[in-house]
Amino acid sequence: MGDAVEEGMSQENHDTTTVDVDLNSVMMKKVGMTRIFDTNGNHQPVTVLALEEARVLQVKTLDNDGYSSIKFGYSTKRPKLINDPIKGELKKASVEEMFSKMTETRVSADEAASASVGAKVTFENLQPGKIVHITGITKGKGFAGVVKKYGFAGGPMSHGSKFHRTTGSIGNRATPGRVWKGKKMPGHMGAKKQTVKNLQILEVNIEKGYMLIKGSVPGSKNSFVRVTKA
Repeated sequence: MGDAVEEGMSQENHDTTTVDVDLNSVMMKKVGMTRIFDTNGNHQPVTVLALEEARVLQVKTLDNDGYSSIKFGYSTKRPKLINDPIKGELKKASVEEMFSKMTETRVSADEAASASVGAKVTFENLQPGKIVHITGITKGKGFAGVVKKYGFAGGPMSHGSKFHRTTGSIGNRATPGRVWKGKKMPGHMGAKKQTVKNLQILEVNIEKGYMLIKGSVPGSKNSFVRVTKA
C-alpha cells in the first residue's frame, strides 16, 4: 500500500514538472529554402525551419535573479560531444536529453511563476498567418572590398585608369588630421547578428516538425535562428 502511494506521488510530481510551456521566443534550425503554391496558384518563396525539441533548464525570478526569464536547452547531440559544465546543468535540471546549446528568454513574473524545470517548450501558439521576428547570424563573406561590401561605384575600367575598385580618399589633410570613426573601409563582411521583422508564418506541421516562413531569413543552412512573436 505504501509503495503504491509513493509511486502515485512520484507520478504526480513528474506530471507537474512536465507541463508544456509556451514562450514568446524559441530557437529553430534553418533547413533551407524552397517554394510552395497557395490556393490561388500564386508562387510563394519560403524558408523551412525545423522545430527543435527544447526543455526548461532554469526559471529565473525577480526575487532571486533581479529579472524574470526562462532558460532552456536545445540541439541534442551524442553524450561524448557534450562538455562537463553543460552535462552538470542538465543533470541538475533532471533532463535526460543531451542538449548542446542553451539560451534564455525574458518572460513576465506570472509566466515565470507558472513554469517549472523540465517542462517541454511547445509551438502550439505559432499558427499560420501570425507575424514573427527572426534573428540569426548572417553568412560570412570573408574579407571584402568597398565595392562588394558597401556598393561603391568604383572608377573607370578603361585602359590607363589608376582607380578601379579602390577605396578612394579617406581624409582631408591636416583637418581633421585623422580618419573619422565609422569610415567605410575594406574588411570582414557578414557573420553578424541580424533581425528581419514582420515575417509571416505560412504553414506549421507539429507532427513532422517543420515551419514555413514567407521569404528569407538570416543565416546559413543548419544554423539556429531565434523566432520571436511580433
